[in-house]
Amino acid sequence: MKQPLGVILAGGLATRMGGGDKALLSLGGRSLLDRVTERLAPQVGAVLLNANGDAARFAASGLPVRPDPLPDFPGPLAGVLAGLDWAAEQGAEAVVSVAADTPFFPEDLVPRLLLAAEGQAHPLVLAATEGEAETRSRARSGLIRHPTFGLWPVALRDDLRASLRDGLRKVVLWTERHGGRETVFPAAGFDPFFNINTPEDLSRAEAML
Repeated sequence: MKQPLGVILAGGLATRMGGGDKALLSLGGRSLLDRVTERLAPQVGAVLLNANGDAARFAASGLPVRPDPLPDFPGPLAGVLAGLDWAAEQGAEAVVSVAADTPFFPEDLVPRLLLAAEGQAHPLVLAATEGEAETRSRARSGLIRHPTFGLWPVALRDDLRASLRDGLRKVVLWTERHGGRETVFPAAGFDPFFNINTPEDLSRAEAML
């Protein structure tokens, strides 16, 4: 497989942060977007930012910006679809998605996802950890899937588009339909997929630097 491209998902409404752009919040003197980009860029061929609204507010990042291809904020799968459409234009076979509010995700995210995809007709893998988390999606195996962190095949982008238009919103329903897998990352000491949803989470992240 060719090296995948990367898409940073920043298309949400950030309601628990009071609105605005979580990606532009400062963590240790740098924006979350800068920290996430720095971690993702060495692992992929190029990086796209999925964000809605005026793209000019992200000009300092130097990243290309694409909005959700469907209206009314249909969730992270719409951001994945934006990345897949962009990747198709670049001649890529797959994208890896990460969340803009998760600055500590693994530095070996992409190679681990690619390894887990070996033998699949279409590379489709979600990151997972072990442990308790009410807000995550629990797999049948007892693992906790992190649906905004995954490897996605360009070949299934039209299927994903049709599913979203039919009202599908839950990530794992679509991945399971297409034989998606999970790859487990260790959570020794802290959850590498800890994401910043509230001002309290931002304070916790400051303490983790």
